[in-house]
Amino acid sequence: MIIYNVTVNVDKTINKEWLIWIKEHIPEVLATGKFKEAKLTKVLVTDDETDTYSIQYRAHSREALDAYYAEDAERLRGDGLKRWADKSLAFRTELEIIDEYSVNFN
Repeated sequence: MIIYNVTVNVDKTINKEWLIWIKEHIPEVLATGKFKEAKLTKVLVTDDETDTYSIQYRAHSREALDAYYAEDAERLRGDGLKRWADKSLAFRTELEIIDEYSVNFN
């Protein structure tokens, strides 16, 4: 299983507006059918000028992520790049899930 992780540093002057936008953007990415779920998290670091967020998209497969890059990524990134280019910085990583664990307290 592959996680497509997008980490974004957002200038605090646009934080509220960016959060509204990203909560609309994530369902658009999921609507491509390439991912089964997404998580929006805030990275807990102290910085006076920016807030940092991580969006983790769980891809259906390696092939699905590759199809996202080929068919959807440029179009979906475009709006964010136009709107937030001078007030945010994003970087993307791919994570491979090796094993998963959970606790069951039944």
